[in-house]
Amino acid sequence: MSIDVRREPCSRHHDNIGQDGIHLPVAGLTPMTTLDYPGHLACVVFLQGCPLRCGYCHNPQMLPARRGKREEWEKILGFLESRRGLLDGVVFSGGEPTQHADLAPAMRDAKALGFKVGLHTAGVYPRRLETLLPWLDWVGLDVKGHADNFERIAGRRGIWKRHAQSLALLLDSGIDLECRTTIHWRDFDLKAIERLALSLADCGVRHYALQLARTDQCLIPAYAQPIADAPLPEAMARLVRRLAPRFDRLTLRE
Repeated sequence: MSIDVRREPCSRHHDNIGQDGIHLPVAGLTPMTTLDYPGHLACVVFLQGCPLRCGYCHNPQMLPARRGKREEWEKILGFLESRRGLLDGVVFSGGEPTQHADLAPAMRDAKALGFKVGLHTAGVYPRRLETLLPWLDWVGLDVKGHADNFERIAGRRGIWKRHAQSLALLLDSGIDLECRTTIHWRDFDLKAIERLALSLADCGVRHYALQLARTDQCLIPAYAQPIADAPLPEAMARLVRRLAPRFDRLTLRE
């Protein structure tokens, strides 16, 4: 992830873009990626602040919330104008981007410049997510775990039902959706992964990604330590093959 977002201010080719004093706390920018919006060449705008405390979090510096300054989004707009015709989309990530009230007008700006708009979210603010639906083309929904395990892994009580509301909202919306689960062997075993995957398939999820947690930097230091009884890669691969028929696309990201 690159965090250099220094660009010339937006040149105002579109009269209504950026005129509303949008305040977003920009924590970083990935100028180009093929991984964060499947099938598209996109940039990723990372926003500061997250209410969750996942032990494996590898961006703990993004957790504290702050109010953004107007010029932060202005710099991103300048970057986006310089990439029109070169990038397909803009993905808003975090942190938890949906906690910011100015996210919808920022998405509107991106759409006005001709970009598709993607979102990475854990779905913990379903009412705010609903207001974003008109601007969204794709969502990557982080599914931390099944029911009570979701709250244990995420480090916050009372959010599983809100996440479930967001999942139902997205499934009903028809927006292109990928559910994804980060696997750390302190939180999961193979049976827990299978139970979660099957429950998502039963809900109607068609695209699912399992991604192995990075351990080079973790919020909780114990998560950076080796797990002696972690399943072998071959066992994980067998599970993915067994689950694959339940989805249109099942991906293992290592």
